[in-house]
Amino acid sequence: TDTGLSVVVDAMLIARGVFQRMLSFLIYRVSATLQLLCFFFLGVFILPTEDYGITDDKFQFFRLPVLMFMLITLLNDGTLMTIGYDNVRPSAHPQRWNLRVVFLVAGVLAAVALTSSLLLLWMCLDAVEESHWQSSWFKGLGIGQIKQGQVVTILYLKVSISDFLTLFSARTGSHWFFSFRPSLILFLGATLSLIISTCVATFWPNSTTDGIEVSGLMHGDTRSVQMMPLWIWIYCILWWFVQDVAKVATYFVLERYNIFGYQSHVRARKGEIHPTDGQAHLPRSQNNSTITRRSNSGMPRRGGGRGGRTPRSQNSSIAGSPLHTVGGALITRNDWRN
Repeated sequence: TDTGLSVVVDAMLIARGVFQRMLSFLIYRVSATLQLLCFFFLGVFILPTEDYGITDDKFQFFRLPVLMFMLITLLNDGTLMTIGYDNVRPSAHPQRWNLRVVFLVAGVLAAVALTSSLLLLWMCLDAVEESHWQSSWFKGLGIGQIKQGQVVTILYLKVSISDFLTLFSARTGSHWFFSFRPSLILFLGATLSLIISTCVATFWPNSTTDGIEVSGLMHGDTRSVQMMPLWIWIYCILWWFVQDVAKVATYFVLERYNIFGYQSHVRARKGEIHPTDGQAHLPRSQNNSTITRRSNSGMPRRGGGRGGRTPRSQNSSIAGSPLHTVGGALITRNDWRN
């Protein structure tokens, strides 16, 4: 039975790894969509540019050129495809979809990113006109006055970075983002996309795109404005830590108070499998798929009765015997049926 059962267990673990990748994909996609939609919707109504002394009729509210939207979508989707090869931690017990938990976690991730984007937009709009910049956060932080077109590139870079960092937070589920490393292909894809986004925001020429004035950050009038890509990166990373803390706290509350029936999905948290390079199986040294039974002397033996067959009287003792050891937790036939 060793060969046959090992195939079944490997298939089960691989399937649970696929489920985890699908779950990460869904949480991230919902979170990124909510962040973008809510950011531009709320930005139009609560942060009109005329309140900050901006009189350009073509910039009465904040918006991005279509080309920048296309770049965000292209780079994000290109990186997201690599999540199919990501390292995961398959659960030690069977799982099923709990969409209420999925949307709640995605909503928390989106809410933190949305808050940071709206706060940065407010600070940028407040630093365009001289009269407002004198009392703005930018001046207090030692950052010079910015151009109207640089508001666009600053928010483009911020949204791009936040989206990618959200992916690295969503992929680890209830664990911290540093709990286990991403796969090499996911890391390289995200790194390349982030470099491209940073270069676009930095070196975009002074131009008018879709009727919107756009200016690269390197064209700033002061050294502090030219260093804006670095400040934006630091700003996004700090909010990423806040986002991950909020995510872990959300999972803790879900488990602690069994919200949306979440406890039924975390019975084996301590027995989760350690991730491997894009795989969802255990090392051979941990493979205990062969069903063994012990005699009264404590020695393992196989089968029984004539021809090595197991007597019917012993079958009941096998029903709950371990099929596999998963990080210290045992997956039994009863678990498998559930």
